Amino acid sequence: MPLIVSTGHHSLAGVRPRNEDFVGMVTPNEPELSSKGLIAAIADGVSGNEGGREASEYAVRGLLTDYYATPDTWEITTSLEKVLVAINSWVQQQGTVRRELAGMASTLTALVLRGRMYYTAHVGDTRCYLLRDDGFGKLQKLTQDHVWDRPEMQHVLTRAIGMDTRLAVDHGMGEVRQNDVFLLASDGVWAALSEYDICDTLKQVSQHSLTPELASQTLCQAALAAGSQDNCSAIVLQVTSLPEGDLRDALSELRSLPAPPKLKPGQMIDGYLVEEILHTSMTTLLYLVNDSVQHRKLVLKTLHPDRANDAHERSAFAHEAWLAKRVVARFFPQVITPEQRNFLYYLSTWHAGDSLQNRLLAGQHFTVPDVITYGSKLVRAIGALHRRSIVHRDIKPDNVHLGEDGEIRILDLGVAQSGLDAQDQNLSASFNMAGTPSFLAPEQFQGAKATAQSDIYATGVTLYYLLTRHYPYGEIEPFQRPKFGDAVVPSRYRPDLPIWLENVLLKAVAREPQERFETAEEFLLALERGAARPLPAPNATPLVNSDPATLWRAIAVGAIVLNLLLLYVLIVR
Repeated sequence: MPLIVSTGHHSLAGVRPRNEDFVGMVTPNEPELSSKGLIAAIADGVSGNEGGREASEYAVRGLLTDYYATPDTWEITTSLEKVLVAINSWVQQQGTVRRELAGMASTLTALVLRGRMYYTAHVGDTRCYLLRDDGFGKLQKLTQDHVWDRPEMQHVLTRAIGMDTRLAVDHGMGEVRQNDVFLLASDGVWAALSEYDICDTLKQVSQHSLTPELASQTLCQAALAAGSQDNCSAIVLQVTSLPEGDLRDALSELRSLPAPPKLKPGQMIDGYLVEEILHTSMTTLLYLVNDSVQHRKLVLKTLHPDRANDAHERSAFAHEAWLAKRVVARFFPQVITPEQRNFLYYLSTWHAGDSLQNRLLAGQHFTVPDVITYGSKLVRAIGALHRRSIVHRDIKPDNVHLGEDGEIRILDLGVAQSGLDAQDQNLSASFNMAGTPSFLAPEQFQGAKATAQSDIYATGVTLYYLLTRHYPYGEIEPFQRPKFGDAVVPSRYRPDLPIWLENVLLKAVAREPQERFETAEEFLLALERGAARPLPAPNATPLVNSDPATLWRAIAVGAIVLNLLLLYVLIVR
């Protein structure tokens, strides 16, 4: 589903002899809609003469034209900044070249909607508002006016395009939700109307009782009726459809946020109370937090402060948060979007229970029926990942959670990869072999990329370990380059293991990828059929295939021994 936005605009001169406001927008088709997004802008000329109108029109037209000429590889904020700085230089130059345009300047507020994110660029006292239909219908002002804060100078600008040789642009960004309503308004509208009146009109758009076009007309006419002495202009945009989350936008949003300091129980972050530190690693921190508004416990994951300035770690963390949000299923903690986010973190649902590894360390014994039941759920979860083109790359008991509700949930997408990672070339290029050595498939030690088959292998090792507390090929230490022969049959450690389940596990952990289950669904089918339709036992690997070097060494030694015997016989004769 593409991004679909309903738009409307209106502009009136009002009591002024001429209209110095200028509004415009571009709603492109693909591929520009996905790469650059939709842009709308409003400007208010501030010179009081012909130059005001020229400045506002040039600022809007120049931005709408030049923004789409910037490289797709630039961040949205970078593109807006560079274009507006160039426009500022042009406006300044015109004021010096043409005497009648001396002092020309303009405010400007721009809004870009791309993917599931919005971006604002703002100079002056035009404004951008957001009304979100979240049950409260609260009106948010997304921009801050650049005016003197003294009562007698409330309408004296401190910043505008053309006012100074150096332009300072305010940038903002946030997540877009379906049915969001945005308003760009000149001061002739917002100064004459109360926030209640503006909110009421935008609510009617949200409730589909008023179109964006009629809403923009209503706001301008209401401002004049309320006694506005200025030009009145408004642009109203309603988001009616959103595309699937875009990796670039997720990276852009989270890269710009500061990492929070290390928190202690009892401290607050964005309205969430920290109750407990769940886990600490070299790169990330996990907290159990309490959402007092919704009365629920959540898990907050963030970067360790020591890694806060590491560009790669920030990208990897943003990538993890983006993947976690895409896997909407009962097999995964669900990502929760906060009302406001001022720091680098993401929230997910909390579930009572513990990881399989912690249960093993606590002495829990997993029976054959337990492993069949939980194994089937785990394989279903793996299938759900693969259907979304995601390879987990670190399936192990530590990353599999068994809830008190009996549900299996997969944790930690920190090293996961998806088919869409090419959207961030630096990120995809930086991923090397990742995971826990004892759960890595044999081909990965030869430099092969992680695939669905390597996840299936790790799942098989996980189930094997639950039953036996051993690894099929022995424990592998970091930086070790092991040689793989035949897997040790699990019945060596668990004589009570049915032969059909042993064959299923041996197929899952086969040394060669083509000998494993092709898909998670095939793995699941074998577990569900069980003894009714057992798999055949795997054939022993010939020595020439499993370890050809050893075989040829043995042949060479045998040949030397045979030649020595023959030489001895000849000498004795």
